Amino acid sequence: MAIPIELDHNSRQSLQGQIFDQLRHLILGGKLKPGTLIPASRVLAEQLGISRNTVLLVYDRLIAEGYLQARKAIGTYVNLELPETCLSATRRVTPSSPGDEELVKQPVIPFIGHIHANNNIQHLDFDFCPDRIGLDLFPHKIWRRFVNKTFMSANMHFEECCDPGGLSELREVIAAHLGVARGISVSSDQIIITAGSQEGLNLAARLLVKEGTMVATENPCYQGATSLFESYYAKLIPVPVDEAGLDVEQLPKEGVALLFVTPSHQFPLGFTLPIERRLKLLDWARRCGAFIIEDDYDSDFRYRGSPLTALMGLDDYGCVMYLGTFSKSMGAGLRLGYLVVPKALIPAARSAKALLNNGHAWLDQATMAEFIRSGAYGNHLRRMRNMYGKRRDCLVEALREHFGAVRLSGLESGLHLAWHLPDHYPPAAQLQTIALRHGVRIYSIGGGTGYDYGGCRYSARTLVLGFSSLNEYQIRAGVRRIADAFADMSLNSLSMREKADNVATSSL
Repeated sequence: MAIPIELDHNSRQSLQGQIFDQLRHLILGGKLKPGTLIPASRVLAEQLGISRNTVLLVYDRLIAEGYLQARKAIGTYVNLELPETCLSATRRVTPSSPGDEELVKQPVIPFIGHIHANNNIQHLDFDFCPDRIGLDLFPHKIWRRFVNKTFMSANMHFEECCDPGGLSELREVIAAHLGVARGISVSSDQIIITAGSQEGLNLAARLLVKEGTMVATENPCYQGATSLFESYYAKLIPVPVDEAGLDVEQLPKEGVALLFVTPSHQFPLGFTLPIERRLKLLDWARRCGAFIIEDDYDSDFRYRGSPLTALMGLDDYGCVMYLGTFSKSMGAGLRLGYLVVPKALIPAARSAKALLNNGHAWLDQATMAEFIRSGAYGNHLRRMRNMYGKRRDCLVEALREHFGAVRLSGLESGLHLAWHLPDHYPPAAQLQTIALRHGVRIYSIGGGTGYDYGGCRYSARTLVLGFSSLNEYQIRAGVRRIADAFADMSLNSLSMREKADNVATSSL
């Protein structure tokens, strides 16, 4: 199938840019529908009368950005889940008639899961995903035993809706766990069980965000948060991050109603907010009358020293909402998380939760409660911390072996680290594309679940590498593959420069 692409060789825009823009326009305009097989790079290059490498680079970029997918023995085709859908929350419908005005008032909920969906389609030898746990560490036998035990005592629970706020037994053991592990003293009534942290974030937004509400976030930050706040038509305020986390001094002095922050392991850069800044942040919230959502998404995995007390554990003003999840310890498929709210917000939070759903599956909640109460959860966390610590060390050693004195952040805790590239390296997005061609997925800040507003000092020169879902052999082999890919890129660049020099010399 020939694709209608026209090139202007006199244009100031590169051939790559022209092809990319026209293919993207055809895809988003519906002329190339999802699942459509597109011509092989050699065929399109012959059609356009250009180098095949030019077409390959365009295809690589479209694959990296989620517009195309490539599968062995099949070819390259238009992605079934297009990334443009995740931008729909920022678009307003312009009413063409009085009857269309209602459409403008309806928030458009963005799709933010296309990255994970793509991973299921395209086979990769090594995926350094920053938010995926090691499936080999899940305690299958112990969990199955607790499921069977809980099921035998089900009685009438399957005939009744659960408390929308969550099973009381689970809320009680979570409160006890937070007191020991995070220094948070709360009652079980302050805890709302959610379907993972994203629903907890949604619940907080329902309470505090409406059209025009000023919401501050770190820059860079978690994409799921910005997409959610945009769906409520909030006005987002980016706040810079440095080596000590959120720069509190650069927060607006007034007007902000809500701040979303990841103080324990800044996402995606991994910095830890020190105690001095935590106290200043709480004082800022008190003076501004703002609430803080503290996302403690991977706080159970700290490898150096004792964990700092959570913001909520330091909060004497009742301004912090604490977001927790079992996705990083038990697996995202369990869909269990929790939101801890200040006492003043308990009635509103429980009412809002009841509007979302009538509670979650009783069996999962009851099993998790028993799993924690028995001490099995604590044993499981210790085993995971030990194994993840070894995998982190393996990744650091492999990077240093192949790339020398690498600059890394986020080593103290979490499931990923950030690699800050030296100035003589190509941009992170380009390295991500090159590695993808060699069967390895690495992540620039905007290439995964991270988001930056532009102008961030880390935007172009930071790679995010997860280590929790790969064993030590896979980590070493994956980093070796990355090194080989970068070496091939350097040789190709050198060869192209030599050819250009030869052409220039011959023309003289």
